[in-house]
Amino acid sequence: MKKTVALILVIISTLSLGACKSKNSETVEKNNSSEPVVVRMVMKDVSPKDPINQKYIGLIEKAMAQEGTKVKIELVEMPSGNYAEKLNLMLLGKDIPDIIYFQGRDQQISQQELLEDLTPYIEKSKYIKPNLEPQNKKRLENYPYLLWIKPLASKVPVMRSDWFDKLSTSKKLMEDPTIYNYYAFLKELKASNLGGKGSPAYTLTAAGSVLEIDEIFDQAFGNKTSWIKDENGKYIYNKVSSNEKEKLTFYSKLYKEGILDQEYITKKWDTKEEAFYDNQAAVIVGTAGKVIDIYEGKIKKADGAAVGLTVLPPAKGKAQGYLPIDVSKESRGIAISSTSKNKDVAFKILDFMASEKGQMIDRLGFEGEHYVIKDNKIQLTEKSQEWYAKFWEPTKVALGKELEKPLLGKAGTKSLEDVNKLYTEDINFIIPEEFSVKWDSINNLYKEYSADIITGKRPISDFDKFVVEWYKNGGEDITKHANEVLK
Repeated sequence: MKKTVALILVIISTLSLGACKSKNSETVEKNNSSEPVVVRMVMKDVSPKDPINQKYIGLIEKAMAQEGTKVKIELVEMPSGNYAEKLNLMLLGKDIPDIIYFQGRDQQISQQELLEDLTPYIEKSKYIKPNLEPQNKKRLENYPYLLWIKPLASKVPVMRSDWFDKLSTSKKLMEDPTIYNYYAFLKELKASNLGGKGSPAYTLTAAGSVLEIDEIFDQAFGNKTSWIKDENGKYIYNKVSSNEKEKLTFYSKLYKEGILDQEYITKKWDTKEEAFYDNQAAVIVGTAGKVIDIYEGKIKKADGAAVGLTVLPPAKGKAQGYLPIDVSKESRGIAISSTSKNKDVAFKILDFMASEKGQMIDRLGFEGEHYVIKDNKIQLTEKSQEWYAKFWEPTKVALGKELEKPLLGKAGTKSLEDVNKLYTEDINFIIPEEFSVKWDSINNLYKEYSADIITGKRPISDFDKFVVEWYKNGGEDITKHANEVLK
């Protein structure tokens, strides 16, 4: 009998230890077994059907396996169209990948507690924490669900350097880029026929709204921050200010004179860029750094290696600078689902991509295609300008080997220098959930009125009607809240 009891106790003990081990080391065993942990990931323009993306993901999986983490990254296909809208439909339908790239509309998802607080993961991270920029830290303090380690995302205006050099007064006007001088410059450029008769057809183009044009002119007209103080010292939204009315009057003049693209409202990012490459638009606004570098690469490919881009300054007036940097939250970024069963492994992917090995893949692309290693130095090929980082671009991470030349060309480098030199921090806040519907409504009201005023469908005097409607339809409540939180 004693032997039987002892045997039973041994069996129970063994089973208990086995269960405990299984429960506590499930993820470790997954990574040490032959089967990798499956992590589903959705990103804009990173389709599983594209063999380039499959090769890119394969490099990440191989490098992480060498580091001791076996992972299988499954890319999720997104329907074509508005990415933010399509993504939200997918997530609200309960198809929630482990890693999610957002380009807006993330608050609706985070408010349903579907996004993981990244704070504890970042605190324990090996590579991400030391590579956070000051704006990243502030944004994570306010909104710890999105991460986006990139240089400042201000957008800058650029044009062909050969056209800039040929334009008789360009250098003189841009040395003192007052609003008046900028207008004179844009007008002369429109009439220049530098690309042949009728080219450029217009000077400025934009995609769907004048937000990109605001990067040039908003601060010059006095909109230094999203919320500015009126004559009584109270905060008002800059879109209902006298500054905005003055700016829209100016934009309307640009449109009427054909300086501003007559079809800017219906332009998408691709048709906007196409107009620039086809020399229909003389000036385009793009994100500083890699995007400007891509623009320059495509111009060189189309019109010859001698053609480069000149980075233009923002206009100077009541202030000077690009749109202020919002530190209330990341406007785009990568999140981890709170429903994921593999959060730790998902974050390991994010952390690895901030490492030296991760950056070699993410920033450089494919060896032999986008770069080669010769004499122990990284030499970028002509195709390198077509590659861009899908994850991070930390400024402090070395790439293991010395670069024969900088990752960015002259225009890309200059654009980053300019936005850092003219950096201003926004005065803004996260709109609370109870105001989100009203906020969307009055922002759409602004888009409607501003487009109609610029294109001449409404007189500028209708701006005063817009202000009344803006306050009536929710602006009054939000302005009251702004003065409570911003003090």
